[in-house]
Amino acid sequence: MSDPAPSSTQRPVYVVGGGPGGLAVAHALRARGLRAVVLERSDRVGASWRGHYDRLRLHTTRRLSALPGLPMPRRFGRWPARADVVRYLEKYAEHHRLEVVTGVEVFRVERAPDGAGWLLHASGGRELTGAAVVVATGYNHTPRLPDWPGRETWTGELRHAAEYRNAAPYAGRDVLVVGAGNTGAEIAVDLVEGGAARVRLSVRTPPHLVRRSTAGWAAQWTGVLVRRLPVRLVDRLARPLARLSVPDLSAQGLPRPATGLYSRVAEGAIPVQDVGLIDAVRAGRVEVVAAVAAFEADKVLLADGTAVAPDAVLAATGYRRGLDALVSHLDVLDDRGHPRVRGPRTSPNAPGLYFTGYTNPISGMLRELSRDADRIAKSLTRRNAPNISRLPS
Repeated sequence: MSDPAPSSTQRPVYVVGGGPGGLAVAHALRARGLRAVVLERSDRVGASWRGHYDRLRLHTTRRLSALPGLPMPRRFGRWPARADVVRYLEKYAEHHRLEVVTGVEVFRVERAPDGAGWLLHASGGRELTGAAVVVATGYNHTPRLPDWPGRETWTGELRHAAEYRNAAPYAGRDVLVVGAGNTGAEIAVDLVEGGAARVRLSVRTPPHLVRRSTAGWAAQWTGVLVRRLPVRLVDRLARPLARLSVPDLSAQGLPRPATGLYSRVAEGAIPVQDVGLIDAVRAGRVEVVAAVAAFEADKVLLADGTAVAPDAVLAATGYRRGLDALVSHLDVLDDRGHPRVRGPRTSPNAPGLYFTGYTNPISGMLRELSRDADRIAKSLTRRNAPNISRLPS
């Protein structure tokens, strides 16, 4: 597809990122007769989903994970697999005839010289001017690897979980997984099932564990119901439910968290949905150990003073949003590098610049991306419609 050429009087909305958030916004704008151009730095939509590990399945239900205007096929099952999500995103762009330009990376967004809209500096020396910009580059953008002392001189294998695909390269090996979020928990289980000789899970702060489904009731439904309730109330309600549904793993090194479930969510820590970790820990197939403190020669030093000597370390230590170079000069990011305002709201000093997909809500990210898309489209239509290129009638 050739590069878009905006009209001299009206300009498109540029959507930066061809993942689910960007595609949903593009469809919502197109449904209102407005031109939206998705700029995707890779050669295909859904790049981040293509890079996830093989066994990944959504922790949210098929029905609550579909984007606006196209249900997920029933054949995907209740918990769609990674490969199915990729196929769905491809079909979504095709079905809605979205204008997607691949192979274009946007490096910087700034106000247009004429004061009307935004100028995007992109790969290949491109300079694109849009009536508005929606940044949807994704929650998991840039892998974050802690700067542990001794890391650079350690003789073992150290990889971020973003590089993990399956357990085959680790069969018969001793592996330390660092980080007890959903990714670390699932990779630990995958390693055990894939034949790793020994699997340890390094935990800094014990996570809240929840069953993905209990008696047919998906945990996501609970997340939707409590989304707007007071934090303290949800903490109180969650405590007895956890004791009924999740066994006490204190003896195995994984005690119940001291902080309430929803209080942790407010801090950015989503509960770990169990896909086999509970049973693996109880059976001793996944050993829980203390947080990593440093690396030394062929050993990994832990916070409790012990040392282990794994063959490989997989760091499920999260991601950075990667927005600094793109928009930090506009004073729209907080001290963590997250957008100060998201969804249909724009910063007073950056009207027409929107962000979607930079939270990890308890009710499910795909569901909230879908809701965000419609709200952003409504806001853009109300504020910028006269300046946005319209689709041919």
